[in-house]
Amino acid sequence: MANQSRRDFMRTGVLGLAALPLGAGILSQTAFAETLPRLDPTASNAKALNYVEVASEASDHPAYEDGQHCANCMFYTEENKGCQLFPQHSVEPKGWCQSWTTAG
Repeated sequence: MANQSRRDFMRTGVLGLAALPLGAGILSQTAFAETLPRLDPTASNAKALNYVEVASEASDHPAYEDGQHCANCMFYTEENKGCQLFPQHSVEPKGWCQSWTTAG
């Protein structure tokens, strides 16, 4: 029985050590979330989705409706002003792109 406990201890220890880099990666992303660079509206990926920093500037786009903006889109992350469609960048909360989708 003592060997079984020792094996469990070693297995748990090894799994814990293996999980440390993963945990550090998650913590570092959270810790540095505020440092995401702002998305440049002239970047190719921003242009591809017709991203604008002021939603009303998209009023001539057929997909745009009044009241739509990044801050109320399901892809927006309030903690870091990020967008799942533009990873590694923050977006203007009052911005808009053609992929806007209702949150909730």
